[in-house]
Amino acid sequence: MTMGNVGNIGDFAALEPFFRIVQEGLAGLVDGDHFFDLPAEDVVVEYVVSVPGYPRRVRGREAVADLYRGYGDVMILHSADEPAVHRDPGTSVVVLEYAVHGHAVGTGRAHDNHFVSVITVKNREVAHWRDYLGPVAVFRAIGWPAKEHGKTAEELAHG
Repeated sequence: MTMGNVGNIGDFAALEPFFRIVQEGLAGLVDGDHFFDLPAEDVVVEYVVSVPGYPRRVRGREAVADLYRGYGDVMILHSADEPAVHRDPGTSVVVLEYAVHGHAVGTGRAHDNHFVSVITVKNREVAHWRDYLGPVAVFRAIGWPAKEHGKTAEELAHG
């Protein structure tokens, strides 16, 4: 496991199901034994649909690792499933669809989210990643906002 200079793998234990499903979706297209072996050193990751406060763009493997390092303080994933992999060999683009399941640390509430990741592979590394997630699932899990327009996040999510 090379993992570049991202540090202790234990810092990322809360994300292991996510790492595993991405590695499965990119199998045969990229090299490496761990998630952090897959991105190019200068990878660009864009969070197109995300949550407030999350960066819209991150450049570099170490910057991605730094962003993900604190994930376990907020969410812990238990599993990932529903993989769908769409590959376009002509453009080296892979679209991964998947779901993650876990819980929010602060509230103990379930976190079930769906993602679409559009990944460009060059030289057997992830060169670019555009990520789309369901922000309402995050809001439900963390209980944010506590009240908006007289309704809780759960009430807003259900109309």
